[in-house]
Amino acid sequence: MEVSAASPPSVTWKSRWKQYRETMAAYQLVLTFLFMSTFFSLLLIFLLFTSLWSISVLYLVWLYLDWDTPNQGGRRHDWMRNFTLWKDLRDYYPIKLVKTAELPPNQNYVVGSHPHGVMCTGVFCNLSTESNGFSKHFPGIQTCLTGLSGLFCLPVYRDYAMCYGMRPVNRQSLDFVLSQPQRGQAVVIMIGGAHEMLYASPGQHCLTLRKRKGFVRLALRHGASLVPVYSFGENDIFRIKAFPEDSWQFRCQMLFKKLLGFPPFIIWGRSLFLANSWGLLPFAVPITTVVGRPIPVPRRLHPTTDEVDHYHAVYMKALEQLFEEHKESCGVPASTHLTFL
Repeated sequence: MEVSAASPPSVTWKSRWKQYRETMAAYQLVLTFLFMSTFFSLLLIFLLFTSLWSISVLYLVWLYLDWDTPNQGGRRHDWMRNFTLWKDLRDYYPIKLVKTAELPPNQNYVVGSHPHGVMCTGVFCNLSTESNGFSKHFPGIQTCLTGLSGLFCLPVYRDYAMCYGMRPVNRQSLDFVLSQPQRGQAVVIMIGGAHEMLYASPGQHCLTLRKRKGFVRLALRHGASLVPVYSFGENDIFRIKAFPEDSWQFRCQMLFKKLLGFPPFIIWGRSLFLANSWGLLPFAVPITTVVGRPIPVPRRLHPTTDEVDHYHAVYMKALEQLFEEHKESCGVPASTHLTFL
């Protein structure tokens, strides 16, 4: 009886500690995404006016010498991809990875990830970390998530992003990765980009894809197979203030997007400390990342418009089919369909 009486507090303590770690893992990703670049940029400027000015000078010299590294393969550290932190992040939502077909390691791949959401949480967790054992599900495949080129100009943030295999989404960087003699390279492109953030509302499945064809040209130039990926639940972890497309607020968002590369937006989640209050902690909504079947693409150094249009249409059809096959098992109503912009 004494052992039985002592057991529940121990179990409760462990479960609370696990819950705390999961919450902190989710919260740190938000803080990193929103504030890391600004914090270190301001810190470097501040240190220039203190006795520690040499730290800023040395880093800026390093930044100058290392400027082209993101476009030349970057730096990838598997020990960071295997942090226990990412398993706690996985368990917070939770986040799952679903494999529908093999990805042979003797091929290269252009992976289209949808939707962008606010922070690409599902695809980051599944494809940039080993929290769900991507390398065990797809042995021999090395993924690199891509982002805006401007992110790799930001001090410290660029180095942090490269540790997880992230690369700039520009032609020089992508061509470098897919031209490597070692096969099994998979570049992951958020095709909808920053524009898709504006439609990252709960229950929305609206993709910016109809006019996005650069990823198909990339695949054709290198003969890399196209792979559709959809993260169900990605749009549900935050609430976002959406403005009508004919409003002045929406026009301002589009103007800032042209100037900065991404639109400003208002998001909120739940409070870290107060129940039923707004904050920046994401809602714990399940996210399921489904990796579709590869679409073979021939190699064309100079693809024609007809070839690009053909494989773009094939890709859109495959993505729609992937969504329809898995939506109900991922909690999406059967009456819901993808909307392409």
